[in-house]
Amino acid sequence: MINITFPDGSVRQFDAGITGLDIARSLSNSLAREVLSINVNDELWDLTRPMLEDATIKLNKWDDPDGKHAFWHSSAHLMAEAIESLYPGTKFGIGPAIEAGFYYDVDPGDEVVITDADLPEIEKKMKELVSRKNQYTREEMSKGEAMRYFGNKGDDYKTELIGELEDGTISFYHQGNFTDLCRGPHLADTSPIKAIKLLSIAGAYWRGDETRKQLTRIYGITFPKQKMLEEHLELLEQAKLRDHRKLGKELELFTFSKRVGPGLPLWLPKGAQLRERLENFLKKVQRAHGYEPVITPHIGQKELWVTSGHYAKYGKDSFQPIHTPHEGEEFLLKPMNCPHHCEIYSSKPRSYRDLPVRFAEFGTVYRYEQSGELHGLTRVRGFTQDDAHIFCMPEQLKEEFIKVIDIVLYIFKTLDFKDFITQVSLRDPDDKENYIGSDENWGKAEKAILEAVEAKGMDAMVIQGEAAFYGPKLDFIVKDALGRKWQLGTIQVDYNLPERFELEYIGADNQKHQPVMIHRAPFGSMERFIAVLIEHTAGKFPLWLTPDQAVILPLSEKYHDYAEKVSKFLNNYDIRTLIDERSEKIGKKIRDNELKRIPYLLIIGEKEQGSDSVSVRRQGEGDQGIMSLEEFAKFLQSEVQNQLGSIESDV
Repeated sequence: MINITFPDGSVRQFDAGITGLDIARSLSNSLAREVLSINVNDELWDLTRPMLEDATIKLNKWDDPDGKHAFWHSSAHLMAEAIESLYPGTKFGIGPAIEAGFYYDVDPGDEVVITDADLPEIEKKMKELVSRKNQYTREEMSKGEAMRYFGNKGDDYKTELIGELEDGTISFYHQGNFTDLCRGPHLADTSPIKAIKLLSIAGAYWRGDETRKQLTRIYGITFPKQKMLEEHLELLEQAKLRDHRKLGKELELFTFSKRVGPGLPLWLPKGAQLRERLENFLKKVQRAHGYEPVITPHIGQKELWVTSGHYAKYGKDSFQPIHTPHEGEEFLLKPMNCPHHCEIYSSKPRSYRDLPVRFAEFGTVYRYEQSGELHGLTRVRGFTQDDAHIFCMPEQLKEEFIKVIDIVLYIFKTLDFKDFITQVSLRDPDDKENYIGSDENWGKAEKAILEAVEAKGMDAMVIQGEAAFYGPKLDFIVKDALGRKWQLGTIQVDYNLPERFELEYIGADNQKHQPVMIHRAPFGSMERFIAVLIEHTAGKFPLWLTPDQAVILPLSEKYHDYAEKVSKFLNNYDIRTLIDERSEKIGKKIRDNELKRIPYLLIIGEKEQGSDSVSVRRQGEGDQGIMSLEEFAKFLQSEVQNQLGSIESDV
């Protein structure tokens, strides 16, 4: 007999060899129908894998992320089986579950091209295979056996993967006529997969290497109920309407140019104004909290990045060095602002009385993202971080960290990001080679973050292995209006860069000490933040932020002079306006300008001209009545102030 501990702490005895599915059946038949995978001692297993020793378990249903993972991973294998059936000889790369669905990278051969037009036929085949209720079965393999199996099939992608695995850790999964190299886990059989939709096709270089062959990546999603699929497809349609690339073009915010280069956005006047207002908003907050602005160059000598550790970590994936006419002199486009800020700190002696020192910069950085990974403003090669670095004494660290949390929370409140989670990312204790610095420094940094989060009463997830290479961090993951998750703000604690740059201050004991460094970027990057903001608001920005707050709509040409008067009056109140002087009917003007997401539409005719007033319409809400110019100006200013709140009271 073995002891099985359940999530509530209760313990039951079962025969050795019991499976998760057997345990579910012993509890209830309905649970057995709903359970999809099992966690055994915090490791994700198949439901049909026998347990031979005492264990702590958790049974996962659809609402559990680990349940979805097994469901979508199994669906990827199902799709691969369908593809192999329809396109014999296809070779397979990798086919993981992702946040929403799955994909598989496939190589159907040089003579075959799979296109979007082929997806319905693959879907049809998948549904046929589901009806057979084939079981997913796991088989442990020696490395030699695994190499022979895929070598005989001529699948060099799988043999390459097997070559990197250790003997004794290799497993295959079988279902129907399909066999794959896989760690698992999977469903017990195909029957829970009730609804299938293949979504799109893209190209993907093998192992993400542009010098390797480009495979065909097929994305799909599945659900245990058809209604769930229909709801998801409706969400995807809404996402298309909110796509920041589409809205960015319609609202004339940004563009890209092949001549300038991929991943390098060009900000148009309205987008530049929106971005500038966001920057000014944060600058005001920073001034209230003692941040000092700095400006640093876009390049730095290679030695700077060698000292910081960035070159060893990212050098191969960055833009290549810039060589000058001077022999042996190399510069790099900066991938980070922090080394420059370290050098500013060390530009003069510092005393404990000077600390904390807080440097802030909207610094543009450059990272060479592969062309297949570029995506609008969310994945670019040149982007601007709302970066700041705080240099403080160790005893000041917790207080400074909490103050940064408060700034992030104020920003989220002001921009109506109400739904977010926090994640503390720590170093992987079993893989320390990927990080710089001593165990002592990491221990102090991780302790400081965990204490600050606890002091704020935040229910943060704690994840190992996701820290920055120089220190642990607190990430803010926002859910937008469609429930999609975006990692935005980040705060990091760093004992290592101050050590590598030999930063110091003179303490109260008249001795030299090393400061601690906090890296923080509440927006993350201006590009990514604005992309998320566009999609979250569907382009209907808060009144204080929107490029055009009001549009003046004259009923006819004879009111154009009055329209100019209204515009000048409102501009004196810092209200951003434009005039629609087109000779169109007023109904069309209203419709066109509502599509431009302009918050207020001001209609003027003889009555308004005679009383120095405007007829006010609110975007999406209709007629708001007639207001005098001064009344409307004060009304608008009051709305802006309510949206922005008070830095002093909210932070």
